[in-house]
Amino acid sequence: MGVIDAHDHLFFRSPLLPGQELDDVELARQELAAYAAVGGGTVVQWTPHGLGRRAERLPELAAATGVRIVAATGLHQAAHYSAELAATAATDLAALFVRELTEGIGDSGVRAGLIKVAGGFHALDAHARRTMRAAAEAHHATGAPIAVHHELGTGALDVLDLLCGELEVAPHRVVLGHLNRSPDIVTQTEAARSGAYLAFDGPSRANHATDWRMPDSMAALASAGHADRLLLGGDTTTAGARSVSGGPGMPYLLRRVRPRLEASLGRETVERILTANPARAFAVEWT
Repeated sequence: MGVIDAHDHLFFRSPLLPGQELDDVELARQELAAYAAVGGGTVVQWTPHGLGRRAERLPELAAATGVRIVAATGLHQAAHYSAELAATAATDLAALFVRELTEGIGDSGVRAGLIKVAGGFHALDAHARRTMRAAAEAHHATGAPIAVHHELGTGALDVLDLLCGELEVAPHRVVLGHLNRSPDIVTQTEAARSGAYLAFDGPSRANHATDWRMPDSMAALASAGHADRLLLGGDTTTAGARSVSGGPGMPYLLRRVRPRLEASLGRETVERILTANPARAFAVEWT
């Protein structure tokens, strides 16, 4: 899979981001080409069900740029959806996730490769618990990994208690997103010790004031023996954040973040974080 952006978005549309939709196919192609030009090989798109994934366009984009794309099923926080969709029963959600993982997303012919769900700020509300139960059921049926949005990087241990404790998902099948947004090394270490993967993503966002601490946090985790649990992603969610629209975008991860991390962790460790670790994290382990 080459160098892997472990969490990003080519397409994303939410009522919470009016006027900032990622929905332009040509700009998505240009962004992938820019990412490929700096050495990018694969993008894992975490856009779940109902948020404008445009799965039918992913094959042509991959063919045009040479960048592999992993699509997602799953459900985000309730605020991104209509009340009716947000309230869908766990059994119905699980059936949807399994169908998109095994048969395809709509009529696109594209099968999802991961299940994306989301927690809240320091808590798991009823919606999060319902969607995580559905995700766990779909994981057990298909072997697909579960990727989790953590609001401002919080609640990782609660997620692990639910998914890996009560719902019996193996920790190495869980990817904990946005942990750079809450630089709590104690929580990060405990999460890494569980065997889950920790995604440090969104480093190009100026409004995330903790991002400058990311190299120190990752170096501390690597020194503690958890380098094999670390992932990197860009998490581009708005049109203005794309590099081809004047923002940092996907190339920033390799142009600016990688050299900075190499100074803290060493080139070999960063190479592993960008290649071998995500290749394992997003593998599908059929049961």
